[in-house]
Amino acid sequence: MQIEIRPSKARGVMAAPPSKSAAHRLLLCAGLAPGESVVRRVADSQDMLATMDCLKALGAGVTRAGDDVHITGVDPARTAPAVLPCRECGTTLRFFVPIALLSGQEITLTGSEKLMSRPMSVYEKLCADRGFRYEPSRDSLTVCGRLTPGEYTVPGNISSQFISGLAFALTQLEGDSVIRILPPVESRPYIDMTLDAFSAFGVTAAFSDGDTIRIPGLQRFRPSDVTVEGDYSNAAFFDALTLLGGDVTVTGLKEDSLQGDRVYRRYFESMKNGTPTVDLSDCPDLGPVCMASAAALHGAVFTGTRRLRIKESDRCAAMAEELAKFGIETEVTEDTMTVKASGLRAPDMVISGHNDHRIVMAMAVLATLTGGRINGAQAVSKSLPDFFDRLKTLGIEVTEYGMGL
Repeated sequence: MQIEIRPSKARGVMAAPPSKSAAHRLLLCAGLAPGESVVRRVADSQDMLATMDCLKALGAGVTRAGDDVHITGVDPARTAPAVLPCRECGTTLRFFVPIALLSGQEITLTGSEKLMSRPMSVYEKLCADRGFRYEPSRDSLTVCGRLTPGEYTVPGNISSQFISGLAFALTQLEGDSVIRILPPVESRPYIDMTLDAFSAFGVTAAFSDGDTIRIPGLQRFRPSDVTVEGDYSNAAFFDALTLLGGDVTVTGLKEDSLQGDRVYRRYFESMKNGTPTVDLSDCPDLGPVCMASAAALHGAVFTGTRRLRIKESDRCAAMAEELAKFGIETEVTEDTMTVKASGLRAPDMVISGHNDHRIVMAMAVLATLTGGRINGAQAVSKSLPDFFDRLKTLGIEVTEYGMGL
């Protein structure tokens, strides 16, 4: 799909979308809880569908009623051989690999070629160390083995999703377990969100120090009725419209949220009057919207950008390529990206979405100032399918032109 955005000011009130990160965790907790749970305010996005489809493939009952998802949990240790469709969702893939290693059965996780190219070395090493089967291919990963309680060491600088995924599985074992995280521990807020979701379903796991999580054995998730909180990650795109001259009030965000991306408010404030240095180590999903905002304001230096290279796209390279079309100069190194205040102008060619929902949304925000066309705009279906409808309600002029490249 190609969309065109004409220069226009956003005005109005926007309810924050439900948190994708929180919903993944609550859905999986529900899927591991015997009996029926309800998870309310679940977005109808591709990533949510991936997690629900994987739960169904393991034998859980999953039905939707509007934004509510009713789940009858399953014992993953008794799962038959199965195929889990992860679509393009890295969170789903990394959460379900350890779950697949509870039954001792052959489990195949499928997904796009791009998804399967994302780093999985933590699980590959875990399987090799324990003699488990670990067989990757272009569009699938087959594993077979049975986790046992004990001590696990995981690097903290690749993705917190490995730590969360392993923690989910270890709660299901009869003995106590420990996860030792090799520093630096990046994206710690996402680990805290996992432990908070456990608590909502009656399971205890906690940091005993900054690098060690202790997980008591013989625990079971308790069926619960929970509601997904508002999403700071996606709310940032609507607050960015205000930062760039609009007037949008974003509602429905939990002020004491554990979401690391709540830091965007502080980052936006720092961009108003200067050229700040912004650390993205704990909040890589904020990279595109912060870079787009900096391009329209006074520029910024972004550090901790290494992990942006292994998302749905290489987000540093993608943003540098697309910002250049707006006349913005950038400098990219292994772990930094500098966006220069070099004079924003209307793009001189069609913008590419790079099959990345956050690149598309960041470019759309910037295009409200200059106008522009974006190819591959359908990528927003991954996390926020109604993104362009939401823009229209705020007075942004958006036209769809069918399928683009």
